[in-house]
Amino acid sequence: MAGDEKAKSKVEQAKGKVKKTAGRAVGNESKEAEGRGEKAKGDARQAKEKIKDVFKD
Repeated sequence: MAGDEKAKSKVEQAKGKVKKTAGRAVGNESKEAEGRGEKAKGDARQAKEKIKDVFKD
């Protein structure tokens, strides 16, 4: 399960980065903000998984 969550976080981060970049390229502030939020959500999910790994032992 943990590997699945880690993969989800990486996908979420990548999608967020693409949306942010695309939004910036076309001047769409809404899409850029959506991308930043999605990337942050992926970052938070990744941090949660790293914390779980630390306390696993």
